[in-house]
Amino acid sequence: MIRIKRTYEPRARGDGRRILVERLWPRGMKKEALQAHAWIKDVAPSTKLRKWFGHRPERWQDFRRRYRMELRANAESWASILDASKRGTVTLLYSAHDLEHNGAVVLREYLMERSRARPKAKRATIRRLPRNEQCESTTLTEVD
Repeated sequence: MIRIKRTYEPRARGDGRRILVERLWPRGMKKEALQAHAWIKDVAPSTKLRKWFGHRPERWQDFRRRYRMELRANAESWASILDASKRGTVTLLYSAHDLEHNGAVVLREYLMERSRARPKAKRATIRRLPRNEQCESTTLTEVD
């Protein structure tokens, strides 16, 4: 499970692994108060994109599209977050005032899509021939 939360909200029991996903440290926030397990700067929108967006809601759709392009080009930045979410709850921490129009919203959405999109591995089953037939081996077939 992947959640998002403002850095200024207190830590909660259900937060799980807390990861700061901002390029800049939150203003006025002390390291001890944040209680983050990790700070992954590279997963945040680029400085150029962040400055262009400026948290202007009229640019939201274009910001989402551009940020998703950055994420697609930089899978190594978010892979560890996706892996951690498979082991338990992950809370992405962000500092923006706007709860609906920020990079963490896009990142969570993107990671949730990646989580669902991963192809399931094919299972292999062994089919044994009946005992009365002479055979030296078993046949291996794939099951979808």
